[in-house]
Amino acid sequence: MMFQFAYPLLLFLLLPVAGWLVFALRKKPLGLTHSMTSLMVPMAGGRAGLLMRLPIILKACILVLLAITAARPQLYNVSRDVLSPGVDIVLCLDTSGSMQALDFTLDGDPVSRLTAVKKVVSDFIKKRETDRIGLVVFGEAAFTQAPLTVDKGLLLGLVDKMTIGMAGDRTAIGTAIAIGGKRLKDIEAKSKILILLTDGRQNAGNISPEAAAQAVRALGVKIYTIGVGGEGPAPFKVKTLFGERTVYERVDLDEKTLRKAAVTGGGRYFRASDSKELSEVYEIIDQAEKRDVKVKEFFHFRELYLYFLVPAIFLFAMKILLETLILRVLP
Repeated sequence: MMFQFAYPLLLFLLLPVAGWLVFALRKKPLGLTHSMTSLMVPMAGGRAGLLMRLPIILKACILVLLAITAARPQLYNVSRDVLSPGVDIVLCLDTSGSMQALDFTLDGDPVSRLTAVKKVVSDFIKKRETDRIGLVVFGEAAFTQAPLTVDKGLLLGLVDKMTIGMAGDRTAIGTAIAIGGKRLKDIEAKSKILILLTDGRQNAGNISPEAAAQAVRALGVKIYTIGVGGEGPAPFKVKTLFGERTVYERVDLDEKTLRKAAVTGGGRYFRASDSKELSEVYEIIDQAEKRDVKVKEFFHFRELYLYFLVPAIFLFAMKILLETLILRVLP
């Protein structure tokens, strides 16, 4: 919920009210002129002057409340209806053991491949405001972490919670493509995209990447594949009897299979060897898969003027009673 004044310019009425209040309080109050009245001042006490100015203060409060009422204070929220479909996207992300290789950097510091992927994927999700996005996590097995949804907060939270080995240490690329395609199978959308990211080769699962890509393409789904990792052996942190050490191991990225799956799926294959290239890959896909989406906004207002008008009426009645019954002015 957000707050606003429908007619904020009317709040400038408060300026003349403030000016009038200062003038009225400094103005000498009405009184009787008599040679002996000075002797009666101590009998009145200090509260008499304040009591005489009470109608002025009440009148100022009334005018302030009426000015705020005229400006129409409101609470409102906005809902949006998407009138034309955007793009339905399933992100298949590798969380196998090799994704802990430390050959990527963020802000100059070395990080694991998965950490860099989570950062770039989160940025990608934030850009696709009107698209439905689903998440599939894979390693030795593959499972749906989030079905297609427009709840970006949910998606970002799930991406942040991804950990190495959460789906096993090996790599089942074909199974991941099949599970991602299943999520898009019965969806009626003009554009359905599957983006698969991995740093290895198929060494688990009983579905080949090529067969899975053919089946998914038959469902009208376009496939993009991304291979991540630098050239040569990658650094890994390992625990030994003498503490934590860095060792270098070769990670076998099967670019041939990934490229073939992308061609079969009518998309493209990308290679990203560092964080910058990975960001550029998702930027290319983001620009290539834009759709014009018509969004209709609905504003829901809750008027708050009664919270100011009712007190103004109450103070006005109080002022009349005060001047009529207590602070009567002699003619």
